[in-house]
Amino acid sequence: MNVEALRRRALAALAAALLCSAAAAQKPAPQEYEPKQFQPGKDVPWVPMPEHQLQRLLDMAKLAPQDVVMDLGSGDGRIVIAAAKRGARAIGVEFNPDLVALSRREAQKAGVAERVLFEEGDLFKADLSRASLITLFLLENVNIKLRPALLALKPGTRIAGNTFGLGDWKPDLSDNPDSCYLWCQLFVWIVPARAQGRWRTPQGDLVLSQQYQMVSGSLGDGTGAVAVSGKLEGDEIRFAAGDAEYRGRVNGAAIEGTVTTAGVGRPWRAER
Repeated sequence: MNVEALRRRALAALAAALLCSAAAAQKPAPQEYEPKQFQPGKDVPWVPMPEHQLQRLLDMAKLAPQDVVMDLGSGDGRIVIAAAKRGARAIGVEFNPDLVALSRREAQKAGVAERVLFEEGDLFKADLSRASLITLFLLENVNIKLRPALLALKPGTRIAGNTFGLGDWKPDLSDNPDSCYLWCQLFVWIVPARAQGRWRTPQGDLVLSQQYQMVSGSLGDGTGAVAVSGKLEGDEIRFAAGDAEYRGRVNGAAIEGTVTTAGVGRPWRAER
């Protein structure tokens, strides 16, 4: 092959390479995934919580740096990232892999990737025991299905939710602004200790019935028994019995605290 033929072949190859490069340059870059409000999900549609509401929800739940937050159905990761920005560690559980990937990218952009974990999975199968604060923006029927697992958590675990309740488990704290129009009722529940049953006390038997955090029953023996009504907040219990006020901490098979009558307090203990 003569020199001229070689030159023509080289020029043809160069032209073909330039055409390929130009075509590649003109090809649009792949679009980053963008979720759409109300897009369907496994258990609920995706509806993002506005920033001011999620901040208020974390305030109500008394988020602290030592907390581990778990957001069930974490969507684009905004609650998890907000918690991490406040110094807490946070976990998001989300079934949609595209939302999980988006959440991880957003955590990187926010500079909190080392404080968060996004898991692709079923919220009903998540290990909730890792969390001291669980956040929910789910439908009420989903919340109710989760309720047994939530009630089994360590007493004092907080559950913070938007709009949708936990059935007949009334919240310990709620916020319903006058300007609220849609999806802005905020609730906090505190997992109560299990206090139901019969306890032995110096004042006689303490017999308690329990409906979530509310307790009622009687204290004393026979005709001298008086009615009891009160409430649990985590493992802390307080109740009135006659003219006395009892406060204490439920610790397995014992309650220890104080009883106050006519402004005078003294130690008090109950045992199963």
